[in-house]
Amino acid sequence: MVKVLGFDYGASSGRAMLGIYDGGKITLEEIHRFSNDPVNINGTLYWDVLRLFHELKTGIIECRKKGHGDISSIAIDTWGVDFGLLDKEGRLLENPIHYRDARTDGIIDEVCKIIPRNEIYDRTGIQFMQFNTLYQLYAIQKDRPELLEKAKTMLFMPDLLSYFLTGAKYSEYSIASTAQMLDIKTGDWDRGLLDKIGVPHHFLADIIDGGTVVGTLKAEICDEVGLDPIPVIAVAGHDTGSAVMSAPADSDNFAFLSSGTWSLLGTELKGPIVSEKAAELEYSNEGGFNRTIRFLKNIMGLWIYQDCRRQWNREGDTMSFDDLEFGARSAEPFRSLIDPDNPDFYHHGHMAEKVKEFCRRTGQPVPEEKPQIVRCIMESLALKYRHVYEGLEAVVGKRIPNLHIVGGGCKNAMISQFTANALGRTITTGPIEATATGNILAQLIALGHIGGMDEARQVTRDSFEIMKWNPENVDKWNEVYNYFVNDIVGKE
Repeated sequence: MVKVLGFDYGASSGRAMLGIYDGGKITLEEIHRFSNDPVNINGTLYWDVLRLFHELKTGIIECRKKGHGDISSIAIDTWGVDFGLLDKEGRLLENPIHYRDARTDGIIDEVCKIIPRNEIYDRTGIQFMQFNTLYQLYAIQKDRPELLEKAKTMLFMPDLLSYFLTGAKYSEYSIASTAQMLDIKTGDWDRGLLDKIGVPHHFLADIIDGGTVVGTLKAEICDEVGLDPIPVIAVAGHDTGSAVMSAPADSDNFAFLSSGTWSLLGTELKGPIVSEKAAELEYSNEGGFNRTIRFLKNIMGLWIYQDCRRQWNREGDTMSFDDLEFGARSAEPFRSLIDPDNPDFYHHGHMAEKVKEFCRRTGQPVPEEKPQIVRCIMESLALKYRHVYEGLEAVVGKRIPNLHIVGGGCKNAMISQFTANALGRTITTGPIEATATGNILAQLIALGHIGGMDEARQVTRDSFEIMKWNPENVDKWNEVYNYFVNDIVGKE
């Protein structure tokens, strides 16, 4: 039995997951779970990184207290693009700022006045998203250049937390690739791009590959958590990179949908695609384990649904996700639709009203009741998945027969069934704890217990329940899809 401990930090919660490998199957045990709540101070939205590190140490302590002091390694994955800045003494200059902070509003347009949009894509191969690290750094240099002058090292979130454990400073490839700052040809920093927009880059850390042992727990950490100097491994530090590792694919030609707060739909490639079609449709060439390419597109995902529920809870009408979805099943189908990627849905707050307003200005019936709103969101997401899937096949130039949905969104039976209906093909869902599973698989590969990706995906298929969903009512979904593409997508 080999035991490894994986920490998976999402945009709203985190968890410490113990993986126990018996040579053929992995068993997961949740050791510690905690919320991840951003903090708004004077109009700036921060991550509470000190609390997140406290929860990391708590997870290690709980692992030991539950009789698992014999873990072989520890690894961390998180969301992408966000980072911490360290001074020359290795001290954190300020709390990392949340990617949904308003400081990058309008910044893409400013940067593209300096460098043409097509040149940025040709150099980086990354989808234009206002939260990309490139635009965050430009915003800092524009408004607070002294902060970047003081910075000695920039570390992305998983690498920052790992640094707190070990003292090692590095940028893991998969998380660095989300920045829109890597040269798509070399996989290293595109310092020339940063020079062109006037952003310094002396603080960028060396890029390393996932599967690297970066150090061991510092003596002070060992003393605090009551363990020996356990190895810390850099896995695919971007949570989607880890989730894709757990996709139960049995061939190279497959698509994945990492479903959670964000939805990331794409395929795994040996090398990047930076074609005119890829640029037009804005697909990203993000890094994966073993320097593969996660060729994908970001979709707003379940964020809209989650933020509606948060709003209703604040208003005192507390309902579980199960209750909301049960009510949505009886709501009228296809009454109104939204484009989940409309910019109105990006920022937090008043999300239900934003859904209503989109329907109002596009001339559709306005969903007033909660079941109507939930059904509108779910149907719209499924149709958006089809739109992105068709674009994916057009860019790669072949039919991709299998879609594997992984991650927490697998628990949502409604969106799983709707996705099969919209695509008109059988899909699979699972594993639910995809990111933690990929984190653990990467550790086992690094430690030499699993031979590589093919073996890792076989272990996934052998270890977890994988469900199949067959399409229903395909003719009606096809009819609605045509309306969705022609009258909803891209409408302001």
